[in-house]
Amino acid sequence: MVKIRLRRMGAKKRPFYRVVVADSRCARDGRFIESIGTYDPNLDPPAIKLNNERVEYWLGNGARPSDTARALLKVAGFLGGATPKPEKAAPISKKGKAKAAAEAAAPAAEASTPEAPAVEEAPAEEAPAETEAAE
Repeated sequence: MVKIRLRRMGAKKRPFYRVVVADSRCARDGRFIESIGTYDPNLDPPAIKLNNERVEYWLGNGARPSDTARALLKVAGFLGGATPKPEKAAPISKKGKAKAAAEAAAPAAEASTPEAPAVEEAPAEEAPAETEAAE
């Protein structure tokens, strides 16, 4: 079976991974079919670089990602996943979902109302025209 998995590289205590397509019977750092990207967990945020065309090709041909590779593919936007939000939200109970939805709707309603400074700017622009007419 063909797997999409990580191959560990880098120095001791400084891991760097290559995302590879390999036969499942081969060793973790052994022979592989193709390298399709990299993952560097040492950076903040961790860097994930993938060759999109090759990932789609291998997924289309039946390659199965390992658990860790599946998580990386979801973060990259494959497998129906979207890019994660920068902030982690606290878990919400069933009772709190209605309250959270109401709070989310409140800022949207406030944003749709026009702001007062925009109204005040219009008369300020008309004031120089009146002074020219008075002269």
